Amino acid sequence: MQFCDDCGSMMVNQDGSMVCTNCGASADRDEERAAQFVSTESQTDSEVIETEEGADFEGKPTANDVTCDKCGHGEAWYTIKQTASADEPPTRFFKCKECGYRWREYN
Repeated sequence: MQFCDDCGSMMVNQDGSMVCTNCGASADRDEERAAQFVSTESQTDSEVIETEEGADFEGKPTANDVTCDKCGHGEAWYTIKQTASADEPPTRFFKCKECGYRWREYN
C-alpha cells in the first residue's frame, strides 16, 4: 500500500503509476514495498464473518462474566469492534443467549 506524500491518502495503481484517491497526485510505484504484499483473488464464505445486526453469526460465547440487564441471564455472545481511534480500547457488543437483548461495553 502506498500513501500520497501531499495529503496522506491511499494511492491506487492506474496504468503502472500510483494515483492519490483524494487529491489526484501521482507518483512512481514503490516496487520494493509492492513486493512485500500478497493479494488473493478469491475468498470463501467460511472466511467471511458477518457482524451486522441481522446476521446469523453470534460471536464467541463469553464466560459467565456478564449479566443481561433485561432478563438477568449470565451468558451472552459477543463481538469486538474498534469504534474509536486506534489508541482507544475496542468496544464489546453483547447479545444475551437467553432473550436476545443487545448491549455494549466500553473498556
